[in-house]
Amino acid sequence: IPVWKKRRISYLSLPLGYRMWKKKESKLEPAAAMARQAMPCLEGKENVIILCDSWYAKQDFICTINEYENLDIICNAGHDSVLYGLPPAPTGRRGRPAKHGKRLSITEDFTLSDEKTGEYFTGVRRVLANLFGERTVLAYVTATDRKEGSRRLFFSSIEPSQLHIFCAWYEDGLLRSTEWNQADYIPLFLYRFRWNIEVSYYEQKTFWSLCSYMARSQKGIEMLVNLVNISYCAMKLLPYQDTVFAKYKGYSVQEFRFALSEQIREQIFIASFVESLENGLKSNPVINVLKQRLFQHGQFNKKL
Repeated sequence: IPVWKKRRISYLSLPLGYRMWKKKESKLEPAAAMARQAMPCLEGKENVIILCDSWYAKQDFICTINEYENLDIICNAGHDSVLYGLPPAPTGRRGRPAKHGKRLSITEDFTLSDEKTGEYFTGVRRVLANLFGERTVLAYVTATDRKEGSRRLFFSSIEPSQLHIFCAWYEDGLLRSTEWNQADYIPLFLYRFRWNIEVSYYEQKTFWSLCSYMARSQKGIEMLVNLVNISYCAMKLLPYQDTVFAKYKGYSVQEFRFALSEQIREQIFIASFVESLENGLKSNPVINVLKQRLFQHGQFNKKL
């Protein structure tokens, strides 16, 4: 999600929930279900873009973008994905017009840029793909070497023109410096934000005991894991929600958690100290009265 940070737009990765995968179902089924669960809160409000790797670039999951008007996808895909050129213009001849052009190869039919865009030589063209049915999408091919080496394939269902207006405000330097002749590459630049998802998962697993559970039931594990997730997200959001903690916006989640726990520990110590001090102050008058009574009756003990 975008947040305002130092007069720039920065993106926070906030895991909304976890589901356990059961071997009797495909991983794509819970992934699609979670996307459908989140979309009612976002429908009709903002542009929502799914960023995913090639594992999720399957029709069972990609079909979700056709269910919501404001949902698009930018994804990595297998190099063997079936691509076609756009259908040729009508010739006026009799017969059924072609639904698509010739089949394309990512090694032969994409012309890579003369200079690197970011870290890669890149080519882009509008295509038809079996994954998207009759919907045209942008296909990107990247390579570290223009002549040799492997190539990677990416798809984007969102138009770059929908994104270009916001680039001047991005915290990301590559997006902010995008020139007009590189506008078509903006969806590919946005794909790099997917790495934040991996970072969040690593942080939760390493520092937040995400996988350190002893529960045996699926429901128990999911409840525990999502409770950890809620705590993690709260630490990420608090500096943006409460001005008292605004100085922690640039801190890692672990640093902020440590700083917050130190403040809580200090408050508990001070509260305990004040409570014990108040008890002592309240008991002194009672002791003095008892001393006076006992002295009057000749039963005063200096050890009291």
